[in-house]
Amino acid sequence: MDLAFSAEDLAFQQEVRDWIATAFDDDLRRKAAQSKNGYLDKAGQVKWQKKLFERGWAAPDWPVELGGAGFTPSQRYIFNMELALAGTPNPSPMGLKMCAPVVMAFGTPEQKAQHLPPILSSDIWWCQGYSEPGSGSDLASLQMKAERDGDDYVLNGSKIWTTHAQWADWMFCLVRTSTEGKPQEGISFLLLPMTLPGIQIKPLPTLDGPAEGEQEINQVFFDNVRVPVANRIGEENKGWTYAKYLLEFERGNAYAPGLMHMLRKVKKIASAERADDGGALIEDPDFRRKIAELEIAVESLNATELRIFSGRGAGKAVGPASSMLKLAGSETQQAITELALEAVGSYAAPFVRDTWAPTNDGRAGPDYAGPAAPAYFSYRKTTIYAGSSEIQKNIITKLVLGL
Repeated sequence: MDLAFSAEDLAFQQEVRDWIATAFDDDLRRKAAQSKNGYLDKAGQVKWQKKLFERGWAAPDWPVELGGAGFTPSQRYIFNMELALAGTPNPSPMGLKMCAPVVMAFGTPEQKAQHLPPILSSDIWWCQGYSEPGSGSDLASLQMKAERDGDDYVLNGSKIWTTHAQWADWMFCLVRTSTEGKPQEGISFLLLPMTLPGIQIKPLPTLDGPAEGEQEINQVFFDNVRVPVANRIGEENKGWTYAKYLLEFERGNAYAPGLMHMLRKVKKIASAERADDGGALIEDPDFRRKIAELEIAVESLNATELRIFSGRGAGKAVGPASSMLKLAGSETQQAITELALEAVGSYAAPFVRDTWAPTNDGRAGPDYAGPAAPAYFSYRKTTIYAGSSEIQKNIITKLVLGL
C-alpha cells in the first residue's frame, strides 16, 4: 500500500476541492452544519446527489461501464476524504451502495436496465426491508410471508427500523418463501414499489426528537401486497446469499473521513467554549487528553481502512473485515458525539427539535449548539443498526480470528 500521492493525485485533489467550493452552495452548507446525522432532508439530499451525478461522481465504486467514476484507489481515498472534510452530506446508501451492487451481481438484464440508471441519477429513492419486530440481529428468523399466487407473491407482515421509508419509491426486501430446512434456506430477495396497495408506513419516535415527516425510521406494514415474481432477485429461497453480499457494502464503508470531520467540529467548538478556569476549553489538559485519544482511534481506523480498501482495486472483497470497520467506526462516532456534548455544555440543555429551522429562531447559545444534543441521541443507535456491536464481535471472532 503506497500512501505517497503522485502529481496526478495532487492535481485531482485540487480539482475535487475546486468543485466542492462551487457545488456545495450556501444553502447546502447551512443545512449540513445543522444536521444531526450527516444527512439532509430529502430535497437537500437529492439536490446534492444530483450535483454529484452531473459531475460523474455519484457512484465512485460502480464499474465505469455502468456510470462509475473510474477512480484509482488513491483518487477514491482523496475524493472521500475531501468530501468529508468539507462537511458535505452523506449520499443515501440504500440505492447507490446497497441495492445497486446486488442488482449488478445477481439481477437479470431487465432488472439492471430498469433500476440502475434511476438509482445513479437519484431519480428513484430506496429503503431497506430487512429487520422485523422479532427479527433484528437474528435476521434469519424473519417471518414476513411471501406466498406464491400465479405470477405474484402475496406479502403479509411488517418490517421495522426502515430508514426514510416515508421518502422511498422502492424497497429491497427479504421475505419468507419457505419454512422448510434451515431458516436461511427459505428467504427470497424482492424489489417492490412503495406505492403498491396494502402498504402502510408509520413513523417510529426516536430520542433525537425529529420534526414531523423528518423521522429517520419507520415501521412498514404489508397487508396482502401483491408483488410480481419477476421482481425477485436471483433464485427463490436463495435470498440469504444475496443479503449477506449486501451487508458487506452496508457495513464495509469508510468511517475515518467522516470521523475526522466530526472531530474537527469538536475542536472548533472547544476553541470557542470556556473551561472552568476561564481559558479556552481546548487548552484544558483533561479535554486535550480526550481529543488525543480520539485522534489516535480515528487515525488507526483510517490506516486499517486504507489497508482493506486498497485490496478492492485488485478485486478483493471486503468480506468479514467489514465487521471490524463497523464496530470501530460506530463506537468512535458515539464517543465523538459524547465529547461534542461535553464541549457545548449547558447550551445543549434547551433541546432543538428541528435543527434545520432558521438558527435565529430564539435558540440559546451559538449556532453549533443546536445539533449537539440531537446528534448525541441520534448516534446512540449506531452500535445497534446494521448488526449490533455484539454481533460484529461474534463475526470477527469466528471469521477473522478463526476462533
